[in-house]
Amino acid sequence: MRKKQFKTQSKKMLDMMINSIYTHKEIFLRELISNGSDAIDKRHFRSLTDTSLGLDLSAYKIHIETDKENRILTVSDNGCGMGEKELEENLGTIAKSGSLDFKSENESEEIDIIGQFGVGFYSAFMVADRITIVSKSLDSEQAFKWESEGVDGYTIEPCEKEDVGTTITLHIKEDTENENYSVFLEESKIRELVKKYSDYIRYPITMMTEQRVEKEDEAEDAEPEFETVETTLNSMVPLWKRDAKEVSEEEYNRFYHEKFYDFEDPLAVIHTKFEGTSNCNILLFIPKKAPFDYYTKDFEKGLQLYSSGVMIMEKCADLLPDYFSFVKGVVDSADLSLNISRETLQHDHQLKVIAKAVERKIKAELKKILRNDREKYDAFFEQFGRQMKYAIYASYGMQKDALIDLIEFKSSAEKKYTTLEEYVTRMPESQTAIYYAGGKTVDKIDMLPQTQAVTGKGIEVLYFTEDVDEFTVTMLGNYKEKPFKNVSDNDLDISTEEEKEQIKKENDDAKSLLAFMKEKLGDKVAEVQFTNTLDSHPVCLSTEGGISTEMQKVLEAQPGMEQAIKAKTVLEINVNHPVAEKLKALYGTDDVKLEAYTKILYSQACLICGLPIENPTELSNLVCELM
Repeated sequence: MRKKQFKTQSKKMLDMMINSIYTHKEIFLRELISNGSDAIDKRHFRSLTDTSLGLDLSAYKIHIETDKENRILTVSDNGCGMGEKELEENLGTIAKSGSLDFKSENESEEIDIIGQFGVGFYSAFMVADRITIVSKSLDSEQAFKWESEGVDGYTIEPCEKEDVGTTITLHIKEDTENENYSVFLEESKIRELVKKYSDYIRYPITMMTEQRVEKEDEAEDAEPEFETVETTLNSMVPLWKRDAKEVSEEEYNRFYHEKFYDFEDPLAVIHTKFEGTSNCNILLFIPKKAPFDYYTKDFEKGLQLYSSGVMIMEKCADLLPDYFSFVKGVVDSADLSLNISRETLQHDHQLKVIAKAVERKIKAELKKILRNDREKYDAFFEQFGRQMKYAIYASYGMQKDALIDLIEFKSSAEKKYTTLEEYVTRMPESQTAIYYAGGKTVDKIDMLPQTQAVTGKGIEVLYFTEDVDEFTVTMLGNYKEKPFKNVSDNDLDISTEEEKEQIKKENDDAKSLLAFMKEKLGDKVAEVQFTNTLDSHPVCLSTEGGISTEMQKVLEAQPGMEQAIKAKTVLEINVNHPVAEKLKALYGTDDVKLEAYTKILYSQACLICGLPIENPTELSNLVCELM
């Protein structure tokens, strides 16, 4: 036996493989199990044409053993094994993959090889300072032992092994101040890692575990007895690879609870298989309720990504658009191009194709719920609709085609949610715009003078109760060629021609009065004018331009936006209210009282639309003086 150097002839190369490619040390167990699964796949494939080489399918397994006292972790399989030449080629050359060669040489749908890069084995050096491999090939009676302590090289020598297969022995490193390597000898940790990364490996992953002996009629105070039994740690059959018709609702719910830690059952399940340039199995869940951190910067979107049943990424963000970030689930594809550590996706065409398929499936499912179970959809939209509306705004309207038919708003029609399509369908032919009003709650919006003026004309109004609503429709611009119109806009056009002529004459006749009032309010308003649309209400604030009072409040609430663009407001006074006659009577006879009235009316208008009063003390004093 003599020491051999790795064929890369590069100490730096191996050091990089061990310390840089993988982000988590625990990945090593996933890699060793995947290699064992590949070895069994190869043996099974060869047995299809030579039955003398194989075992009964139920006999294949990967076995894990621990020896805490000697700090040894062993992973063994009864796959195809390796001879001296294969040990030399596969383990003596960094990034040499026997699995990739086997897959390339044997094009068959029967083969579902996981490992294709040849560096996974070396991840074991992250936790072990010495690795010993004993392997016996299908093609040889002689077994061989490969051993290495890392970058210094390796040895290969003949040894004894009764059965075909491979046993990998890791001599776990001693603990340090910053690293606890002993945890990888704990049964609970091994169970956790197998469940997390390798639960759906198609062969049993077994381990000897202690289990309590159950006895009939055992006394309550009796000492419990334990026995050591071989336990299968993985479930083996992925739910998403089964036919959807064979999976019960209870099984979906149980899987969802266990996998995604949600106590509620999912609102909907999407289980499908995508075939095309990329083949993959997709299992998605739409939650009933938003996670507590959903609308915070801490929320992390993404689907679990598997390759042939082995988890590659816990949360693959590239598979979900932001507006469907609430979706949880699994995508399993053997066709994706992964990097050599199998932890990072290469951003290629296949990934985009799968992401598009996922998006289409989610949208189709939501449309189906909207169409067939409106109550359920409204409950869903209450939780997640804000994110979809925000996506339209944040993308400057680029996502509107994907989302416009899914968004809803509360409406004056029975105070229920309505889609834009439903609103437009109900519009009379004479109506030219989609009307909306903004406020904190439906009740507060309902009390606005402008809302009552519009609904009093028999026109339906959308209620914008969320900060993002008005920004969203601003980006939409229009829906089916119907523009959006704020009921608080100064140029609201709901009057007849006769009414328009009448109010124009009133404003012309009172030009001097209105100019006086504007002067006393200064730059607080752009204009003061009479209106005949307020029914019984005396006063309101309307706006000119693209910024409404509701938008102003949203902008001012943002950090650093205290000096945000202000709404250009107009003080409107109901010409049919007694207060209008009082103002006319005071002009030129008692300008001091007229100024007080002006300031009071402006403050009232601010209160009605939810704007702050700049000087509450002055308002209080003015009211008391008039009393």
